[in-house]
Amino acid sequence: MTAQPETIASTTTAPTGKRVLLAAPRGYCAGVDRAVVAVEKALDLYGPPVYVRKEIVHNKHVVQTLERRGAIFVEETDEVPEGETVIFSAHGVAPVVHQEAAARQLKTIDATCPLVTKVHIEAKRFAADDFDILLIGHDGHEEVIGTSGEAPEHVTLVDGPDDVPNVVVRDPEKVVWLSQTTLSVDETMETVRRLRERFPALQDPPSDDICYATQNRQVAVKKLAPEVELMIVVGSRNSSNSVRLVEVAIEHGANAGYLVDYADEIDEAWLEGVQSVGLTSGASVPEVLVRDVLAWLAERGYGEVQEVTTAEESLVFSLPRELRSELKARGLATTGVSDRA
Repeated sequence: MTAQPETIASTTTAPTGKRVLLAAPRGYCAGVDRAVVAVEKALDLYGPPVYVRKEIVHNKHVVQTLERRGAIFVEETDEVPEGETVIFSAHGVAPVVHQEAAARQLKTIDATCPLVTKVHIEAKRFAADDFDILLIGHDGHEEVIGTSGEAPEHVTLVDGPDDVPNVVVRDPEKVVWLSQTTLSVDETMETVRRLRERFPALQDPPSDDICYATQNRQVAVKKLAPEVELMIVVGSRNSSNSVRLVEVAIEHGANAGYLVDYADEIDEAWLEGVQSVGLTSGASVPEVLVRDVLAWLAERGYGEVQEVTTAEESLVFSLPRELRSELKARGLATTGVSDRA
């Protein structure tokens, strides 16, 4: 999504007191909101329990809240009783998972983020053309497992710049790179640069694989980082995009950066000598958790809050097809925003 002009007053003058620079955009992206609403709507339609394969999104608070409503999170489809409903997470699944669900006669709702689905489609397309696909991403991440599963015989994982020397391809003239959607933009481009040094004919994906929300949140942090002594990122430790925000903050000028799920995880010692605190949240984090951090900081003298806006986001994804048809049949709304957004 195209960045818009920044809307904050200058942050380069010396601060008059303790302050918080609040990044915008932050928090829920369109894919996360769609996935969370999908679980909420399924619970409304069918009642509990509704089974979800893996965490619907990588956020502890969201998962625990949905569990209280009756969602049951499982690791694999064979943990779901035959004939029940299972929702696939926003990170996507390999074709074999769909096959396993069909074999157990499970009703499936695919909440894969459309931007992840786009990468799956690219992988299938390039595999059909017999390319070697260099998938830049983190080993073991659910999104990487799902994308690789579309064409396992064609995909080679490249886990960052240092992994480039280990890459082996069949034909250096037929190589393309794709990426996990939640990576550091800078690190990914460095990985691509090194890959292209080895394979000059390396092709780019048809469009950016790193999602708009990941990029926008990193751009906002880059803007804040030189102006703050401390960056607090609200997000869970298994959230790739949240972890990247801490790294980006430190790389671009923040003296320190920490990842927290909740305000009460903040260590008051972090605030020693700090006048300006940067605050943002990962793409799977509901805004209520950011508000809790703001209240915690205000109680400690950081009452001045300036929001730094580096982009405007308006993208909304439709609910999964399986849900839309049933909601429509029952005369219920086929759109919605999570009550945790």
